[in-house]
Amino acid sequence: MKAKKICMIGAFAVGKTSLVRRFVESIFTEKYHTTIGVKISKKFIDSTPEPVQLLVWDIEGKDVYTNINVSYLRGASGAMLVVDGTRPDSLEVANELRTLISDNCNDIPVVLMLNKCDLEDDWVIGPDKIATLEQKVSTLFKSSAKDGKNVDEAFQRLAELMLERD
Repeated sequence: MKAKKICMIGAFAVGKTSLVRRFVESIFTEKYHTTIGVKISKKFIDSTPEPVQLLVWDIEGKDVYTNINVSYLRGASGAMLVVDGTRPDSLEVANELRTLISDNCNDIPVVLMLNKCDLEDDWVIGPDKIATLEQKVSTLFKSSAKDGKNVDEAFQRLAELMLERD
């Protein structure tokens, strides 16, 4: 069975950890815990063309005081770039991080997760700005870690894209 490393990357507090917990453990909690460094979770999926073990690296969020440790990206087969639709700064950070991925990884598939779609009425990021970033990624999902919308589907699609490159 193949193992594939996925890096969860984005600004702080965009919901990376909540998405991982929803995907791996099928749970959601309102309680916020900041990630320090990286937390690695595993999930086996067999709904792809071949079974695969996903190693999900939940990387601490980027903010004005913290840069992403590029060594965490080493060996990644794919990346999940997470944006909080209620925070325009998270889209700016995502653009920076997309460049970081391009500069440090060999053309890996990147899925853009527009998280917190359960709060879509509160989104302040316009479709034009989303479209600009969408051109730089493999595919886009509007997701909600809270209600589970498109979480499994996004990880499934990323797994398929990674396996296609083998």
